[in-house]
Amino acid sequence: MNIDNKKIVYMQETILQWYEENMRELPWRELIDPYKIWVSEVMSQQTQITRVIPKYHAWLDRLPTIKDVVDADKHTILSLWSGLGYNNRALRFQQALTIVHEKYNWVVPDNEEDLLQLPWVGPYTAHAILAFAYNKEVPVLDINIKRVLITMLWLSRETKEKDLRDIAIACIPPGESKIRHNALMDYGALVLTSKKTGIKSAKQSKFKWSRRWVRWGITKELVKHKTVDVQEMRKKFPHKEFDSILHDMVKDGLWILSWSSKKMTIA
Repeated sequence: MNIDNKKIVYMQETILQWYEENMRELPWRELIDPYKIWVSEVMSQQTQITRVIPKYHAWLDRLPTIKDVVDADKHTILSLWSGLGYNNRALRFQQALTIVHEKYNWVVPDNEEDLLQLPWVGPYTAHAILAFAYNKEVPVLDINIKRVLITMLWLSRETKEKDLRDIAIACIPPGESKIRHNALMDYGALVLTSKKTGIKSAKQSKFKWSRRWVRWGITKELVKHKTVDVQEMRKKFPHKEFDSILHDMVKDGLWILSWSSKKMTIA
């Protein structure tokens, strides 16, 4: 998909000038440690940045290295993650870092092929690590960047993902992937907002009384008490699919369920 180079140059100059004066001060912004960048990306997915920052600091204070995460017990991981939602994401992150330890001697891969071989790492996370930690010229397409590209380059809202990736790569000058992506993200988050452009991310379903709400509630109780009574949880978080939710959580490895005592405990 061909784009007038003048449009690209104008967008680059406009956003970079704005960014130099208005960039957000985020704790991971100036880092190049791929582990710490990865932590920020996993935490930031579907979560407001204001909620992420204190959790990010607390996580790294307790688990400053990959080895610390690999060696941590499940209760520690879930306690530090509590409040961010999607608790199995934290455990999957630990699983991926275990592979980094076993296969790559504690070093996060610096190429897409190896990153995508890690469990639970998709194209977006792989590209984010490569761009922000290794300054590689790969497209990092979150909703903010997509909104900027579509708006400032006068693209159709129906532009295919593949075309957006090609356009994004064309917008990255050699050796400037990290700063350009940060600038694009901030411009989309603070200037070309969803309210201003009408380009929004997919709307999430109602949280309370949902399956996610039950999972969140039970996990919160487990983090607090380590062991809880199944029937008490059923009363506290009533849901017609309670047993199914319980089964999925045990399957995900969030805890051990003792059927004989009807108790749940963190594994």
